[in-house]
Amino acid sequence: MLKLKIVSPERVEFEGEVISVTVPGTMGRFEVLVNHAPIISSLEKGIVERQTPDGERTEMSISGGFIEVQKNNVSLCVEL
Repeated sequence: MLKLKIVSPERVEFEGEVISVTVPGTMGRFEVLVNHAPIISSLEKGIVERQTPDGERTEMSISGGFIEVQKNNVSLCVEL
């Protein structure tokens, strides 16, 4: 399980456990799953999609930001 935290300048947009998160990286979309290698990447305008353990998929539109992945902790700092 991944621990995901999505923050914008205004507030914490989401915090909880997910199975996967897909983001619009500057070199293309990529998906983060359990035990993903550590990474820090910038994000472009696009859709962030997350899937919760119960199978629910949620999409969020962003205009850019950053992602950090380390030891199954995923942090997104985004502009909405």
